[in-house]
Amino acid sequence: MLVAGFPAGALQANCYLLATGPGAECVIVDPGQDSLGPLAETLIKHELTPAAVLLTHGHFDHVFDATPTCDKFGVAAYIHPADKHLLSDPLAGISRESAAFFGGKLELTEPADLVEITDGQELELAGMRISVIHTPGHTAGSVFYRVETDDTRLIFAGDTLFAGSIGRTDLPGGDHTVMLETLRTRVLPLADDTIVLPGHGPHTTIGQERATNPFLQDLDDLPAAPKTGL
Repeated sequence: MLVAGFPAGALQANCYLLATGPGAECVIVDPGQDSLGPLAETLIKHELTPAAVLLTHGHFDHVFDATPTCDKFGVAAYIHPADKHLLSDPLAGISRESAAFFGGKLELTEPADLVEITDGQELELAGMRISVIHTPGHTAGSVFYRVETDDTRLIFAGDTLFAGSIGRTDLPGGDHTVMLETLRTRVLPLADDTIVLPGHGPHTTIGQERATNPFLQDLDDLPAAPKTGL
């Protein structure tokens, strides 16, 4: 398995490429702001051909270059329907202060070929089976993409889980109670050796986060949250 990535844009959101190996088809995860240049360089370096764009959630710093990427390579983008509206209305997912920074204008367009994904769905892309895990809390439509081989387990975690922290829940569409339920029911059950590739910052493992991440402590003692379509 080949995984390559780089941070892009003002908020340094991680963009990843995943393939079975060099010279193969690949999926592109979260092509955010200013990612087209380094994305092209990475494709050339590893002789990869894009097969799809996977979006962990709809915030602009993760989807900014989704449509240009899809248009350039003639591929579809995949997103949970609860975050679909953010592809064409990015201001709906950010704070008033952030909106003011952009002068109240931040225009994006939805990819022409857009596939809505659901929890538990198995995607067959670029010669790989990729599982979708709905992880609401940071946004209503946040997801993990999980890939497992004989010797590797990994998830693309978006802004749900970071090394030592979790995604903020105070933005439109965020919900802290729902996030805690996601952490309890969707993160803690994962195997300790699962590699976590987050939307910002360095990679980690579930075992490392289980042991040291303060947001993952004492979750089993919490009452179950109301059902939210998990």
